[in-house]
Amino acid sequence: MELKQQVQRLAGEVKEELIAIRRHLHANPELSFQEFNTAKFVAGKLRDFGLSPKEGVAGTGLTAIIEGKNPSSKVIALRADMDALPIQEANEVPYKSRVNGVMHACGHDVHTTSLLGAAKILTVLKPAFEGTVKLVFQPGEEKAPGGASLMIKDGVLENPAPTKIIGQHVMPLIEVGKVGFRKGMYMASTDELYITVKGKGGHGAMPELNIDPVLIMAHIIVALQQIVSRNASPKTPSVLSFGKVIADGATNIIPDEVKIEGTFRAMDEVWRSEAKKKMKKMAESIAEGMGGSCEFNIVNGYPYLENNPELTDLARNAAVSYLGADNVVDLDIWMAGEDFAFYSHEIDASFYRLGVRNEAKGITSFVHTPTFDIDEDALEIGCGLMAWIAIQSLA
Repeated sequence: MELKQQVQRLAGEVKEELIAIRRHLHANPELSFQEFNTAKFVAGKLRDFGLSPKEGVAGTGLTAIIEGKNPSSKVIALRADMDALPIQEANEVPYKSRVNGVMHACGHDVHTTSLLGAAKILTVLKPAFEGTVKLVFQPGEEKAPGGASLMIKDGVLENPAPTKIIGQHVMPLIEVGKVGFRKGMYMASTDELYITVKGKGGHGAMPELNIDPVLIMAHIIVALQQIVSRNASPKTPSVLSFGKVIADGATNIIPDEVKIEGTFRAMDEVWRSEAKKKMKKMAESIAEGMGGSCEFNIVNGYPYLENNPELTDLARNAAVSYLGADNVVDLDIWMAGEDFAFYSHEIDASFYRLGVRNEAKGITSFVHTPTFDIDEDALEIGCGLMAWIAIQSLA
């Protein structure tokens, strides 16, 4: 039997076990950097497979090594994230979250389960492939500074040092049975903006006695959009959005200050740095010119995600071989963020999408919603394809 057929057979055999694992994880979600029970559960499964996990990486992360023939020849890492979101689940399913206000609404239970399945397959097949596979189970993808950055600081890309890393993520816009790839820039950097505009409050009927921070804020919001529209190259996507403005006055009361919160996203690290400096300077200058002041604080988030072209071609070709060309689609740029991006700035990386949608079953909700769910047939594909891509990359 060909190696690919062995992977497919093993993926089918492990499917029911993976469904049980995913349902356990889904029912017992843990927030970012609090994945204590999840990490213990994953470590236990890895030991059941005959592996020796290294626990406590970046707090609640863990790794494990699968050595094939000539283990020092090549090393590839496979990554999954483990954290959940602060969302109350609305699904009425047997595996509904048992934790009030916490839910696996972004599919990290699927990612963890798929990597466990891949681990079991690769452990069985290790006499048949060259090199080493490093399993990376990561905490805190959903919360700054991102578990990936902390795992890197804690040496996850050392001893042994992978030269490539693969990650996958559920995509409810893609039908189950299909996967998606994109070479080059794929996902955006994510920075948070917190602005406080200070003036002098008073009666709304006597604006000449006040310094109106609401008006200053309005000028700042409009002006900052010009940073993107007139300073960024139209060839490089950028997004600046403000989702929260608090002016705690009244119909006839001008407040002393206004708070604004927003997000800035980019696909170029040089422009990202320049834009933040320009925004801060412009906001402070406008406030000062109008008689007020401005505190402009930036929480630096994740970098943009770059899919290495050669590795992504290899992974895409492996998917075509494994699933058939009709089940492999091309992805567009995605302005959401993902801390897998940190790995992509250290070593060759490729991050692809796993279809989980099934309209016939009513599984259509997007990620980060209370009704998000998956067609569990995706688990067989998720584990098998990840194992096959690893084997192909080590060939």
